[in-house]
Amino acid sequence: MASVQTNAGVAAGLPQPQTTVEPSGGPFIRNSQPGRRQMYNTSGLQFATAGGTITQPLSTVPGYYSKFRMKFQVSGGTGTVAAGHADAPYNIISLVQLKDGFGTPLIVAPGYEAFFLIPLYGSQFGLEGTRFIPNLPSYSAMSTAGNFTFASVLPLEFTKAFGVLAGANASILPTITMNVATSSTVYSTAPSGGTLALAVSNEADFYWLPGDAAQIEPPGIGTTLQWVYQQCYPTIGSTSTTTVQLPRMGGYIAALILELRDSTGARVDAWPVSGTGRLRVIVDGVPLLDTDMATLYDDMAIQLGVGDGSYASGTVTRPVGTICITRKNSLSQKDLGLFDTMETYLSTNPGTLIEISGNPWGTVSNAPATLSVLAAQIVPAGVLPQGLPEV
Repeated sequence: MASVQTNAGVAAGLPQPQTTVEPSGGPFIRNSQPGRRQMYNTSGLQFATAGGTITQPLSTVPGYYSKFRMKFQVSGGTGTVAAGHADAPYNIISLVQLKDGFGTPLIVAPGYEAFFLIPLYGSQFGLEGTRFIPNLPSYSAMSTAGNFTFASVLPLEFTKAFGVLAGANASILPTITMNVATSSTVYSTAPSGGTLALAVSNEADFYWLPGDAAQIEPPGIGTTLQWVYQQCYPTIGSTSTTTVQLPRMGGYIAALILELRDSTGARVDAWPVSGTGRLRVIVDGVPLLDTDMATLYDDMAIQLGVGDGSYASGTVTRPVGTICITRKNSLSQKDLGLFDTMETYLSTNPGTLIEISGNPWGTVSNAPATLSVLAAQIVPAGVLPQGLPEV
């Protein structure tokens, strides 16, 4: 019987192949790999009376930031009486500001809007039920001791590989500033004992820099999505027929998150009453959308998986005082997150006037009400690429 020779010694000495390297050419996402890196992890922050500010510098990454994964944990409370205000626990941060390396505001909003409404309605994080932060495994509801944990996101990417920021140059890194609220802002009934301490961690999701970086870069590099929370004017009287002006935009609008609060700052559902009133979105004097509220709520369930009342899935119920009008469904009835061709975004310029009209608005017990807007405003670097340039 002939012997079988093996070349085990030679084979064992060969280096492991770099299996993640693609042939040169092709789209950015084929040549890059998703990665994650810790930015910082702070603990023991005292917020009970004085609040504070978190301004930890970000670390470089060998590629492009796509989102910042934030986790907030409050511990040390004791007792059985603690309860949170309506916006808790997300209002543990009173204001968050995410800016690019040149100081351009990308997200400027209070904590409830930044860490709860943007993930829920913005389609940059999760799909269907996982848009809803309490549905994530990392979530721990506020206990009667006052302790809680939630994870959220400050997103940059709005369509696959669009909106990312370069992270390799330490001199032009993004910045994140967060103002920590006082305990009286978070709790309607304070914990009866213990010392409250806040821990905040930040991890960056990013795309690794492709090996052939000179020829391959993210599509539409320099294009950003900006979320800035702004009040609209005038205020709204109870059951009035009032047309409210949104701040002037300029850019492509992918979504409008609208929020109603009464004179005490509480969120209220003072939208027009279904069957007797109508909500209108008016662009330069033309009613672009003229809808019954029940139809709009159905739209939100179909498009976003966020329902009203007895929504069939039972996983995500529309937060009181909020609605979303989205155009992130270019190819289907449903908002598919990062899978979108940007075909149906609303093109605006600084002269475009967008108004919201209630005909009439609903009842406001503590009048007047104030309408605020978070607009997903895309500012392109040059012409906005449409279609699917990533593939």
